[in-house]
Amino acid sequence: MTSPREVPGAGAVDGCPGFRLPAEDRTLSPYTGWTRAHWEATADGLLHAAWRWASPGRALLDLPGRPSVSGVRSDGLEGYARTFLAAAFRVAGAGGEDPHGWLDRYADGLAAGTRTPGRDDAESWPPVLGHEVRGQPMVESASVALGLRLTRAWLWDRLDPGVRDRAEEWLRGALRHTPAPNNWYLFPYTVAGFLESVGRGDAETAGARERALALLEGWYRGQGWYSDGDGRAFDHYNGWALHLYPVLDAHLAGDTGESAARLGARLREHLESFSLMFGADGAPMHFGRSLTYRFAAGTAVALGAVTGHTPLAPGVSRRLLNGSLRYFLDRGAIGADGLLGLGWHGPHTATLQRYSGPSSPYWASKALVALLAPPDDPLWTATEEAAPGEGADRVLALPAPGLLVHSTAADGIVRLHNHGSDNVRPHEGESAAEDDPHYGRQAYSTRTGPTAPENVADNHLAVEIAGVPSVRRRIRPLGAGHGDGWGWAASWHRPVFGAGPPTAPGLRVESVTVVRGRYELRVHRVVGAPPGARVRQTGWATAPADRAGRGAGNEGVAGNGAGYGDGNGDDAVRSELTGLYGWETPDEPRAPQGTAFTRWARVPRLTAEVAGTALFAALVSLTADPRATPSDEAVSEARAVREVRVAGEDGSAIEVTWADDGSTTRIAFAPLTVTHG
Repeated sequence: MTSPREVPGAGAVDGCPGFRLPAEDRTLSPYTGWTRAHWEATADGLLHAAWRWASPGRALLDLPGRPSVSGVRSDGLEGYARTFLAAAFRVAGAGGEDPHGWLDRYADGLAAGTRTPGRDDAESWPPVLGHEVRGQPMVESASVALGLRLTRAWLWDRLDPGVRDRAEEWLRGALRHTPAPNNWYLFPYTVAGFLESVGRGDAETAGARERALALLEGWYRGQGWYSDGDGRAFDHYNGWALHLYPVLDAHLAGDTGESAARLGARLREHLESFSLMFGADGAPMHFGRSLTYRFAAGTAVALGAVTGHTPLAPGVSRRLLNGSLRYFLDRGAIGADGLLGLGWHGPHTATLQRYSGPSSPYWASKALVALLAPPDDPLWTATEEAAPGEGADRVLALPAPGLLVHSTAADGIVRLHNHGSDNVRPHEGESAAEDDPHYGRQAYSTRTGPTAPENVADNHLAVEIAGVPSVRRRIRPLGAGHGDGWGWAASWHRPVFGAGPPTAPGLRVESVTVVRGRYELRVHRVVGAPPGARVRQTGWATAPADRAGRGAGNEGVAGNGAGYGDGNGDDAVRSELTGLYGWETPDEPRAPQGTAFTRWARVPRLTAEVAGTALFAALVSLTADPRATPSDEAVSEARAVREVRVAGEDGSAIEVTWADDGSTTRIAFAPLTVTHG
């Protein structure tokens, strides 16, 4: 075992005890060195730091920073509610032991916050209203309810009856107002579950639960994946919301009925694919919204281990959980003040949404559900095992959400090719003004992030008309599949523009991604391009070698390079983009705003003129393998691709023959078929 260490930055804060972490145990945890004690120490450290900002009556935790769109008072409630989750998992996981007196503080805050809800004073909580009127308190009501349910014997049952009545009345606001049309319906569901668990259920609570479960059924798309509301929004909300609330509810209630079994089976199937979306350095996939919740990405893994609804061995689950938690604590997620800041590693504005406030990152507390597994549970006693993304290269196609995942063992990078998740509601139009880099790009990874909207877009196929580039909004999946060592996914979209006419008549782009080893073959068929149009393809945004690792991903925070596992900084990640067919001009524009991983980025790009219908093919590579040969050299020296040719009577197919084994990938459009071998 190694000696104790301190979380970077946090250990130097006076009056903020708790961030001195225990010694590593490389025998029990050969990959990360972390144990259950590290999780307990992290929970205590986060709570100590956050409680330095509590109101006198303990009802609000007004953490420093820019307010969210919901306002300062709502942000203070958010600070209370989200840290309450951390305290509840910590104390419940310890069988009620509470040496720091966390629950006394939350009991005081509950009494003060619910005394006169809505009053403009130093303690009162805002009322729980609908999503259309600053509805954030509805989100926080679920955390309050879940915290009370987890700690019932040590908090709720000891409250004055009048406080319990006031708390119930405040919570019932979630049952009487309209949630946002997505995972928000699980907030009244969770409130109702708590009220029923303490004997306060009625027709109102039953109705809220029935409504949420009915919607959840409609949002289920298969392969363990829910859409976050109507439409196609597949992201981390699957784990930290859509699976968490109903499966944990059933677990706490001891429910083993048909519905609970079905929900548990879906979580198990979800983890079959989701467990592959963590890099060897512990990083979760940088994809979708609310990424400032950071290690909450491990919630589904922890939930599966606690409830038994998991295909993963206990040592694999802990390796994923430890890796994710340590990944962020090693990279500046906790600032010098001991607080979780708004960003990814350290502060990063482009990662945030309008609803993000100073306390928002504390939804990371959801990963602490792992502490509900007692100390003698195999989750904590089994030896760590390799994660699914480690070992051999993996390729996994997910037709239901329209995703293609592939990992490479040589560098531990996992990539996600997006042909199905757009976060566009069915009733919404396709507006370029609503372009979201966290959904609209073609690919994401565990070592790169999307560029900011004001910079050149990475991993994007843009049609340019009159100097205005298009964005991809609604994504229509065309299929996905995989074979031995390769896989594919396809979709089409209608390019939309931010100036001039929003669309061009008849213009559409059909896109196919084929992955094999570290290579990505990206083929596009542009249909209906007007004369004078141009088309541009970009690759992965990475740091130039002479600028990498210098405060990467942090605004004014240095030292964001090497991970604990691979010893490589951001300068080790290289992006290559080589035209195979149709492309004319390569260049490399810069992205001065960088990404969540690097303060300054380069983006390889290909450009060509286009009119009518045309095919384009490019070879793309993202690698940190020092032995890898750049893909442009591989093409020119016939080391990766031997031949590229257009096929089909109408020229609507393209065939690529690989040099290593002579196999051929054939992509045909109209109708779409993808074959390899």
